[in-house]
Amino acid sequence: MRLAELEPCAPGRINLGRKRLLIFIVAYNAQTTIEKVLSRIPRSLQTDKVEVLIIDDSSQDDTFGNGLRYQQRNSAFKVTVLRTPENQGYGGNQKLGYRYAIDHGFDIVALVHGDGQYAPEKLPELIAPLIADEADAVFGSRMIDKKAARQGGMPAYKWIGNQILTGFQNRMLGTGLSEFHSGYRLYSTAALAQIPFEKNTNDFHFDTEIIVQLVLKRLRIAELPIPTYYGDEICHVNGLKYAWNVFKTMLRARFHEMNLLFDRKFDVLPPEENYDLKLGYASSHTAAIEAARPGNRLLDIGCGQGLVARELAAKGCHVTGMDQYSPEASPETTGIDFIRWNLDRTEFPVNVSAFDQIMMLDIIEHLKQPEKFMDELRFAAVCKRPEVIMTTANIGFFVTRLMLFFGQFNYGRKGILDATHTRLFTFRSLKALLEQSGYNVLEVRGIPAPFPKAIGNNAIARFFLRANQALIRLSKGLFSYQIFVRAVAKPTVHNLLGETIASSDRLRDSVLKIAC
Repeated sequence: MRLAELEPCAPGRINLGRKRLLIFIVAYNAQTTIEKVLSRIPRSLQTDKVEVLIIDDSSQDDTFGNGLRYQQRNSAFKVTVLRTPENQGYGGNQKLGYRYAIDHGFDIVALVHGDGQYAPEKLPELIAPLIADEADAVFGSRMIDKKAARQGGMPAYKWIGNQILTGFQNRMLGTGLSEFHSGYRLYSTAALAQIPFEKNTNDFHFDTEIIVQLVLKRLRIAELPIPTYYGDEICHVNGLKYAWNVFKTMLRARFHEMNLLFDRKFDVLPPEENYDLKLGYASSHTAAIEAARPGNRLLDIGCGQGLVARELAAKGCHVTGMDQYSPEASPETTGIDFIRWNLDRTEFPVNVSAFDQIMMLDIIEHLKQPEKFMDELRFAAVCKRPEVIMTTANIGFFVTRLMLFFGQFNYGRKGILDATHTRLFTFRSLKALLEQSGYNVLEVRGIPAPFPKAIGNNAIARFFLRANQALIRLSKGLFSYQIFVRAVAKPTVHNLLGETIASSDRLRDSVLKIAC
């Protein structure tokens, strides 16, 4: 979000309430500017709730010494000066400062650069949304007034590059920030404690990664205008390398959100125990619901919150759902029986033979012993031998193969490599499991990737769906995102022997009657 520009601060001290502020100055080879930056911190911030931290990142000049001398000469602020034992980089230096702020009980940390590029005079205005608890992070933006950025001396190539990258990043994240590349940042330490910023890069695109984390965590970002100043400071950023790193970061973040790639630094939300319904397009859910026959008694194993069970009941099926998490009773679940049950238990809490069809949608990959489970299901259902409808992820999907080619095989929150998956299957291995467990496989079908869920149910998603379906016809093992199977259990030898004896007795009686 962007807040309106605040009114200039009135003279006098800033009222922080109970909040403590750390002004954190990152410094590298800043011996000629560090004291000027410190002297520009407004007097209105001179309270016992405000402290200054300087971290000299192993400068090759006397930045550390100048900081110490300022500390000894001035008593307006409590100033702490630290020096890293070896250079940590721009991002690495920030990690130290934010950890210091969290560990020392500060409520707000303001990042200021030791080269003076960002005006310390703007601190009272920038801190206001955090004091009022209107934001979790505040960015000083030079691009709210784009003309002012050029007038302040921003080189044309940087101005253009800033706009291109910011536009790309906004599109990837669904945000509307005016600038992603300002180094003037203020954070609530409570917000910082919620994101894994310590896993971020030590390089300059640390600033991009922390924005991604804030957005994915759904924390509040405010922007306020700041003046642009380019002087004779030395720029340590390689522009092309920085742009390439930002581009890669945004792709990784987007792929992480689409569950095509897992990156721990972007894993900021709690794990999902249940999954959304996928209707209105070709998916595992629509295929399973289409395969259900109205009027059948249907057992939904691993029913989750009962979303598919509701659709099956609406189709006229008599549904019993089983899962370790029973959904709460509601008008939508009327007429559906739910049983709380751990799927890794060996016994079944219902008479499986009483059902005509059994649903196992995205379940078998979560089981500790799927072979044993399918054996037990076959034995329990052998009197009637209901049809089993099963879906699971296809580990042979071309994206997973491509990731493996590049050395990536990372489990994540959702998708094929969901961290809760204990077993992974291809078409061939799933068919082999079923056949070896005593099932006749009636149908095997490939399911495309759920593009509408990933990018929205729009024309682009529908195009990708059609393309994926066409590719599945060429090679379902390579281009199917999921596997859909219909199977029916064969009689066990024990039951087949019993049936053989019973049918033989009936035949014998018939033959003897004719003979008589």
